[in-house]
Amino acid sequence: MLYLLSQFSDHFGPLRLFDYVTFRAGGAALTAFLLVILLGGWTARKLKALNAQAATRLEGLVPAEFIDREKDRTPCMGGVLLIGATLVSSVLWNQIDDPISIVLILSTLGFSLIGFYDDFMKVVYKRRDGIPGKLKLLGQFLVAGLSVWYLSRIPELSVLMRQLMVPFFKEPVYTGFWTLPFATIVVVGASNAVNLTDGKDGLATGCTIFCTLTYAAFAYLMGHKIFAGHLNIPFIAGAEEAMVFAAAICGACIGFLWHNCHPASMFMGDTGSLALGGAVGMLAVLVRQEILLVLVGGVFVMEAVSVMLQVASFKTTGKRIFLCAPIHHHFERKGWTETQIVVRFWILAGVFALMALATLKLR
Repeated sequence: MLYLLSQFSDHFGPLRLFDYVTFRAGGAALTAFLLVILLGGWTARKLKALNAQAATRLEGLVPAEFIDREKDRTPCMGGVLLIGATLVSSVLWNQIDDPISIVLILSTLGFSLIGFYDDFMKVVYKRRDGIPGKLKLLGQFLVAGLSVWYLSRIPELSVLMRQLMVPFFKEPVYTGFWTLPFATIVVVGASNAVNLTDGKDGLATGCTIFCTLTYAAFAYLMGHKIFAGHLNIPFIAGAEEAMVFAAAICGACIGFLWHNCHPASMFMGDTGSLALGGAVGMLAVLVRQEILLVLVGGVFVMEAVSVMLQVASFKTTGKRIFLCAPIHHHFERKGWTETQIVVRFWILAGVFALMALATLKLR
């Protein structure tokens, strides 16, 4: 909405700043950061007063000595603040009538509402697993499917959305309808992967920052015709709006770390983690780098794959591959402290992000 101020630049020159995507991205990040910083303490106190603690999901699954009872008293649903600040900032700094802005905002809101309902069932009704898994998955596929379909209807993206891009290749390796269901699966997978990662103070939040910064860079380059041509990547008119949205996520996550670092004053819960994962997945789909998400979100992939391998191994052989899954609990059982796990996984996330950016020159 602030972008509209640039229309009055003829009357007041400095308003031209709102026409520059880099300025709006910086403004979006700063706005989201300040909203979370200033409202974080109040939000944590309100959630605590409302007794917004979820029933632990680890009861009966992990030995009692590995369950932190102090965390059971920490309020969840902090994602209301995290996602709320992201969406408010995005509405302020994005071109709100741009279809790319609309789909990113609405899809993130949709995933957040699914997570909120899940958290509500855990907090109010003390259901350890929240809403039934099939119902949650159905909601995720519905939001993701509609969002991907909407992207495919945008004229600038109609052709690209049916092309499957692979790192190191200049041309798409496949063109056809099946890229849309594949993109939907990627978005849902990213949403659940971030949700699985959200098990240690600041872990999912910090890794999300690296992911969104990476896709913000891709969005900026793909929205710039000269850069896109030089790097042999598709040019997407309006992709820079995704950069502004990604910047808002980064700002909100950095602000949330102030309250979510160990020991956390509140957790984001599914309200935040499902929405952050969905947003990362949508950014990957938008810039046509779904497969690269395996590298960009390497930590999230590690967490999700560790769970799948653990379940498959236990059901087929009766044996466990890891001491505990997701994999951050495995390292906890190995003796790593919470701070060691979080910081080392952040380092991995940073390395994965740099490797993903390097693929821009290897085509």
